[in-house]
Amino acid sequence: MDESIIREISAEKLPLLEEKSTLNELKEKSILIDIAQETQNEPGLSKLSQDELMEKVENILLERIKTGERRANFQLGLFYYEQEIYDKARIYFDRAKDYDYQALFMLATMLYDGLGCNSEQKLGVEYLKKIAMSDSNKVKHIIHAAQYNIGRAYFQGYGVERQSDKEAEKWWLLAADDGNPKASVMAQTVLGMFYSREDSMDLQKAFFWHSEACGNGSVESQGRISHFNDVNILASQTECLPGYICKGIAMGCFYYARCLQEGHGVKQNKEEAKKYYSKAYQYDPDICARLQGLTQHGVI
Repeated sequence: MDESIIREISAEKLPLLEEKSTLNELKEKSILIDIAQETQNEPGLSKLSQDELMEKVENILLERIKTGERRANFQLGLFYYEQEIYDKARIYFDRAKDYDYQALFMLATMLYDGLGCNSEQKLGVEYLKKIAMSDSNKVKHIIHAAQYNIGRAYFQGYGVERQSDKEAEKWWLLAADDGNPKASVMAQTVLGMFYSREDSMDLQKAFFWHSEACGNGSVESQGRISHFNDVNILASQTECLPGYICKGIAMGCFYYARCLQEGHGVKQNKEEAKKYYSKAYQYDPDICARLQGLTQHGVI
């Protein structure tokens, strides 16, 4: 697959705990909400400015760390991460990584992507595999996200022995968990894309995985699945392979988008051009990437 397409596959974010009955398993969907709920009765808190509130939250968490509350290390790391203060976030995730799998997950993705630090992809993958291979109950809500990110590493060929589509497919299938809505929906969508590409084409599998992801709320799969019925109808009428129909439609969409963008033979309409570039990518991302490369070199 073209390098530009590979780079577009992003990491899956930390799935946070669902609400439980115990105080130890409170939601942490936003550290600001979490702290606000716990301190809602403090006088004057509602009158603080945004900057003052941030400072207040930071000081609360630092004080909790001083008193030995271990959960606060992960919370403070998450607080800094949400504010995009990645260098400080890494410090506190690192401090909590040996006893908090959520911190280990966050540290792993930061190391892999080089957020707040030099990229250490091999170590990042090592930490992700530690989560993926753990039988602890504490990893249940993040294991599929870890599996997805390991598959991403093998697909991109970073932090692993060698690039391997086979290993990427294996880990994504684990992450997708037969379409389980509580598993990695990103893995389900990516498998739909994976089976639509030339090197691993299987349109029946592509349709299955986009259908599963679509049912689980994937907007990207919802956009892609609408094209499958049209392609199958054309294939049955023309006896042409569905994969080549997708390539032809993608090329047509891309060239028409280029005409719209530059005003060649049609009235210039850059907004409409964006729609057709998007359609070209949906039908065949490889063709779209190759044509984009030719465009950048002035061939088209």
